[in-house]
Amino acid sequence: MLIDSHCHLNYPGLVEHEGEVLARARARGVEGFLNISTRQREWAEVVAATERHDDVWASIGVHPHEADAHPDLGTAALVDAAAHPRVVAIGECGLDYFYDKSDRDSQKARFRAQIDAARQADLPLIIHTRDAEEDTTAILAEEAAKGGVKGVLHCFTGTQWLADRGLEIGFFISLSGIVTFKSARDLQEVARTIPEDRLLVETDSPFLAPVPNRGKTCEPAFVADTAAFVASLRDQSPEQLAKTTTANFFRLFDKARPAP
Repeated sequence: MLIDSHCHLNYPGLVEHEGEVLARARARGVEGFLNISTRQREWAEVVAATERHDDVWASIGVHPHEADAHPDLGTAALVDAAAHPRVVAIGECGLDYFYDKSDRDSQKARFRAQIDAARQADLPLIIHTRDAEEDTTAILAEEAAKGGVKGVLHCFTGTQWLADRGLEIGFFISLSGIVTFKSARDLQEVARTIPEDRLLVETDSPFLAPVPNRGKTCEPAFVADTAAFVASLRDQSPEQLAKTTTANFFRLFDKARPAP
């Protein structure tokens, strides 16, 4: 059993064939899917998928690229939306200084609003961070010191320093198909150091298809390829890694329950 801990089922490339996409994943042993929102207008459709499939859960949040487009986003709207029984996380949220698609102060404000919402709703955070390691970890450490903050650094591509700092703060680390790329030697070294009880796997589909699916639209079935690669890196069997990462998923996203 595997869980795709981060996918975008409502995005083009997947949404047109939702049933078939999920069926292909289930056929490869993927038995759970966390469907991630990136902007407020997506929330309803992301949650709707959970009502069609009892092995799909949802997150509620605003990506840092969308910070400028959500100037009035406050904690209350997030907490209200997170009350839905199938919403198990807040995010994806965080900071992205690589593209700088939103003002950095706006990114920080939206980030803190979502951290506050996660604390109030008692839900984990899904963190996106790119070229913003110091500011991301500083904010997380400050907020974690107040209590009630947990979550995952998703689609991890950062440095060993970021991994170590995230782990110190108490966060999990999720690996996507990027770890399978030939150019990802440094990331592969980091992947070997992640404690077994803090590791997750994901696709971030429809993006970042892993080897041997490069060039294809990524879909949740491909988490099996990433998991097999990571297991080999860590000298584990695919079955052991699947068991561990699934247990970690339900421990972190403790509002989720396995499908009957």
